[in-house]
This record gives sequence, structure tokens and C-alpha cells, in this order.
Amino acid sequence: MADVKDDTGIGHNSEPGKDEVVWERWTKKRLFVRALEGTYGELTHELFSQPRVYHSKDWKWKGGPQNYGKKIINPQAVKVAQSIECHIDVYAPGGYGQRHGHMNSAVFYVLKGKGHDIHDGKRHDWEAGDALIVENGCVHQHFSDDLDDECICLIMKAKPLFLFMHMMFQKVVEYPPKDPPAGQENYVPPPEL
Repeated sequence: MADVKDDTGIGHNSEPGKDEVVWERWTKKRLFVRALEGTYGELTHELFSQPRVYHSKDWKWKGGPQNYGKKIINPQAVKVAQSIECHIDVYAPGGYGQRHGHMNSAVFYVLKGKGHDIHDGKRHDWEAGDALIVENGCVHQHFSDDLDDECICLIMKAKPLFLFMHMMFQKVVEYPPKDPPAGQENYVPPPEL
């Protein structure tokens, strides 16, 4: 059998010759799907003994300076969820995140603010109370249009299930900005969230 060269490295989204870590999650080894080991009774007992309430304030914000995130429920963080992932994203006033694509679809529920997305070149406006669907394989980017207040979104997706089915492709097309939006140099995400 011929050897297959694996040049993807730890962070396949890394730019050649660059050692800089943009966001830890893109370069850090993670657990995407846990092994189900033990007897049925042990697995059932473990599942029923897990907490059912997870306090988002127990996790630290990562990222910045324009887009911050917290992964609240995923196979790496909690044992009760094996096929879903839920995280919170916050965009500084006038901020935006990376342009990227992934195989799994996602639902964004906008808790606060207003903004827009670009999905495969098409603009979609949103505001608090809206649910936004990012379809499978879509190259997209999220933008806050409010220059005076942050945008907060709850994101839910079946990413672990897609990865388990070998639908793994994810790619950052354009990295998030390294500088804060003008006038937002001291912005920090809400500590109570």
C-alpha cells in the first residue's frame, strides 16, 4: 500500500509558512466524537447522571477582537451530547467574523442586535428574534451592522454527527480581523453571558 502524505497538519486552515495561531480551536487537537464504551447499563447510567443545565458564564470567551465565542455543549465538553453542538457568538459593534465554510448546516438564533450574513455571495439581513439557516457547504460570513451595540447569537448544529459520517470538510477562506472595529478598542463581551 502506498504511503499517503498528510500535509494538513494540526490546523489545516493554517497558511503555509505562518506559525501564528488565529483562534485556538483551529489549531488545537479536539475531541469531535467520543467512544461509546462499556455495557449498555453503564452507558445509560452515565447518561442519566449528567447535568441537564449548563451555565454559559462558566466558560470563558475565546477569540476577539471583533468576534468572540463560547462552546457550551459539544462532545468534548459534556457527556450528555454526542451528536449536537451549541455555542454562543458575540460580535463587537460593527464587528465581523471569518469567512468560512463547512459541510454541516447550522441554525443561528439572534438574541440581540442586527446584522447581515453573506452566503455564497448573497446578502441576508437579520435582527434580534430571527433564526438564520446556514445550509450545508455554504461559504459564509457574519457581520454586525449595529455600530453602537453588540450582536449576540446562539448557534446550534449537528456538526459532531456530520464529522462522524466523514463529512468533515471545513475551511477558513478569510481569517477574522486582528484589529477591533474603529471606536471599539475597549470592547469586551458581556461577562454575565
